[in-house]
This record gives sequence, structure tokens and C-alpha cells, in this order.
Amino acid sequence: QVQLVESGGGLVQPGGSLRLSCTASGRTSSINAMGWFRQAPGKEREFVAALNWDSTKIYYEDSLRDRFTISRNIAKNVTYLQMTNLKPEDMAVYYCAASRGPASTVQVGNGEYVQFWGQGTQVTVSS
Repeated sequence: QVQLVESGGGLVQPGGSLRLSCTASGRTSSINAMGWFRQAPGKEREFVAALNWDSTKIYYEDSLRDRFTISRNIAKNVTYLQMTNLKPEDMAVYYCAASRGPASTVQVGNGEYVQFWGQGTQVTVSS
């Protein structure tokens, strides 16, 4: 099993920035890709970003690539999501995801190719 723990969510004003962190533990050797999803109230979960284990392949939801950056610290088993110029529509619960498959599959659908999920961290964008 793989355990994922997110941190870094909170309240931020429009235009502000946040960095989310996801620490993986357990059988991380079985993981090929990490990613982030989000789910706003009343909406379906949606893909945000993903990368493969050595960060050589990175994918973003097209509308977010200019403001969000996914990265990893392999030595610490931590995956980050840097979010800038946050907007009220970015408000959601953000979930860390881990997959045994390639990063290209993580972006498919609403996470049906993801095997492990974190508990989620709330991001609130409000003045």
C-alpha cells in the first residue's frame, strides 16, 4: 500500500499563491506517476497536473498550465503543486494521487487510473 498525506491548503486572497505538498510513504517503489486533482462543491473531480517518477514527463489541465506548477523531490518522496494568481474558481479540495501506470494515464478522465489517493486539502480563495 501507499499512503499519501497532503498539506499546505488554506485561505488565500484572489491573486495570491499557495504551495501544496504531498508526502508519499509505504510501497512507493510501485508508483510510476504522481498527480493532483481537485473537486469543487457540486462538481466532479477534475485533473490538475501529473508527472512521472523522474519528472521527465509532465501534464497539465490546459487551462491551468500558466498558473500551476507540479514538481517532485525524489529524495524526500514529496510532490508539490505551486499555485499562483489564484482565482475564486480555484477554490476546491485538492487531492494528491499516485498511480502504478504512466503519468499519461493519470490525466485521463476523473482519476480512474489512479490507485492511491490522499485525504485532500481545502483551498479557499476569497477576499
